Amino acid sequence: MFWVPLAFTAALVALTLLPRLQASQLLVWSFWGAGAALLVWMALLATLAKAGAAGAAVDRASVPWTPSIHLAQPRPQHYIQACCHLTVYAYWGYYWRPVYDFAPLLVGQLLFAYAFDLLLSWSRRESYPLGFGPFPIIFSTNLFLWFVDDWFAFQFLLIAVGFAGKAFVRWDRDGKRVHIFNPSAFTLALFSVVLLATGTTHLTWGQEIATTFSLGPNIYKVLFLVGLVVMYFFAITPVTAMAALTLFGGSQIYTAITGVPYFIDSDIPSAVFLGLHLLVTDPSTSPRTPLGRAVFGFLYGAGVFGLYALLGVFGMPTFYDKLLCVPLLNLAVPAIDRAVSALGTRPLMHVLGLDPPLGRANLAHMGAWVLVFGVMTMVGAADGMHKGDALPFWQQACAADQPQACERLLRIEGSYCGDNAGWACNELGRHYTEGRLVPPDPERAFAYFSRACEGRFQAGCVNLLDASAPSRANPRAFDLRLLLREGGPNLMEMPVPDLYARACRHGWEFACTAPTASR
Repeated sequence: MFWVPLAFTAALVALTLLPRLQASQLLVWSFWGAGAALLVWMALLATLAKAGAAGAAVDRASVPWTPSIHLAQPRPQHYIQACCHLTVYAYWGYYWRPVYDFAPLLVGQLLFAYAFDLLLSWSRRESYPLGFGPFPIIFSTNLFLWFVDDWFAFQFLLIAVGFAGKAFVRWDRDGKRVHIFNPSAFTLALFSVVLLATGTTHLTWGQEIATTFSLGPNIYKVLFLVGLVVMYFFAITPVTAMAALTLFGGSQIYTAITGVPYFIDSDIPSAVFLGLHLLVTDPSTSPRTPLGRAVFGFLYGAGVFGLYALLGVFGMPTFYDKLLCVPLLNLAVPAIDRAVSALGTRPLMHVLGLDPPLGRANLAHMGAWVLVFGVMTMVGAADGMHKGDALPFWQQACAADQPQACERLLRIEGSYCGDNAGWACNELGRHYTEGRLVPPDPERAFAYFSRACEGRFQAGCVNLLDASAPSRANPRAFDLRLLLREGGPNLMEMPVPDLYARACRHGWEFACTAPTASR
């Protein structure tokens, strides 16, 4: 049977012939290294199997070990979730090309996962169930974290840790020996802690992944529809719905108290919304009852809400908020189940006759979630202009000294300057010259003014000559095509009159009276 893992390994190594992998020699070496490790492991197991067979021939009392594979019965939680993941990849990649370019590396991880999981089963003297099991683990993991090409060897380690955790970290639940942690969430959380502790987030695409989901128009609606499929088959609606309600409610309360949004440009960031549907909803590692799953979802929403603030306080990347708390919640599942059981054996849904699995109770939960999402959409919490999308709002909030407004204004302007919006670069140069929002830094100011001038923003060129009283100007049409994107793709094809009308809605007063606004 060793030809099976050997075939997976050979295919893994053969991928290095593709131009996508040839672009980086270190990427090629990472694939070769993963293949070599699998070959060494195979050789060791083959030697042990041969020695066991020889021992059995001498001593009839010995039990030889024979590597074996059996076809596993397809499980819906494997192939249905994999199809949902592929749908997200297809839509996301259409608007952010690196996703499609990443496809060969995703295939490589699948090949590695099959070979690794197979050899791991044989190392434990178990027959390997050949099926769709690795697909949802690989797809789910890569929806949230990739290592850059030169450090891609750690991606194989990430996958290996996930499968090892599933195999060895287990407990008894309902009379069965099952894995404790959601495999992808476990390894994502573990690696997130290491990346945060070592300050090495730059070795990954984590930040880009978290911010590019919103490039697809109507991404919330797409994730909502994909999530309905998972909810119908696995009855995990209470997890997603309660997590969303917790985040949405917390954001609304924070805004009512402080006057500014909790999250910058939405009540629930699109990457977090993805996590509510395809990360925390593993039916195998969540509570069994609807009420238990509702509690689980509430705790996840509260955890993400708190971690976002905590990571921000320490100046760490906030996109880790959705990854860190899932394993802790997995550990809390038995306690949640016990607490729910202590409330009685006839919950309200049972009394009303709405309790059969995949029956009326699940449809009732889905109906309630549809209503909740509809309300969120109508108030602009999903797929629409949000208060935080308007840059003039943050300027006014900063001038009024509202909580975190100035820090967020600098972050937003920095993001747009990175997109080559000359207006944003000039504003940053002005801040570092005047020293009101940040300590004065003439060198940084000069660098930002230079970038603004290179982008043909005239005020930036003027400030290069004399920055004693920094010159300002309204954004040009080109700048507005970036500043008004609302988290989505730039507006390069939008007609100028429509562009100025959109700018007026965003609070840019000059755009409301500009001649082009009425053309």
